[in-house]
Parts: sequence; structure tokens; C-alpha cells
Amino acid sequence: MPRTRSYSRVTRKALTMLGKLIRIGRVERGLTAQELADRAGISRTTLSSIEKGAAGPEIGIVFEVASLVGVRLFDYDERTFQIHNSRVDEKLTLLPKSVRHAVKEVDDDF
Repeated sequence: MPRTRSYSRVTRKALTMLGKLIRIGRVERGLTAQELADRAGISRTTLSSIEKGAAGPEIGIVFEVASLVGVRLFDYDERTFQIHNSRVDEKLTLLPKSVRHAVKEVDDDF
């Protein structure tokens, strides 16, 4: 039996809010659920899950659907977004490639 993943209350609320914003954007643009699903290249069932705030759909699909209906996920214009993304890239290059916990030496002197 597959294990069901549990999400924090904050994550569940954020997913629900994003789903509602996507539905509002779709309705304001006069798109049926089937029309939006077709544009996004997903099934009507997947779109329904996204609009209900389900955690199952891939994040890339959710971002694409949000973009199609004009839901801004970040409060940046394109130029500011590129600048911010470059700064994040610079910070990532300064961080170590991986995180390793320090190995504790065993004191085996008796």
C-alpha cells in the first residue's frame, strides 16, 4: 500500500489559496475548465485537483496553469526577476556543493 504524504497546515492553506486564485483567473478570462486544461496540456481531472488545492500535481504544471491565467507567483517584473535570479545564482555558487555532517571521532581509549 503506498504511503500517503502529510503536509503542514501552512502548505495545505497555501495550496488551497493558489488553487482558488487559479480558478478566479480562469473564470475572469472566460475559460472553461476544459479549455484551460487543453491549453496547459493536462487532463480536466488534473486541473480540478489544482483548483481544489491538492498536493499531487507536479509543481511545474501548477506554475504553468497559474501563468496561463495570470496568477503572479512572484512579485517581480521580468527584469527584476532576472536580477533576483542572478543574485540567487551567485549565492548558490558560494555555498558548498553538498552538506556533510562532521564525523565524530570515536573515543575508544579504555
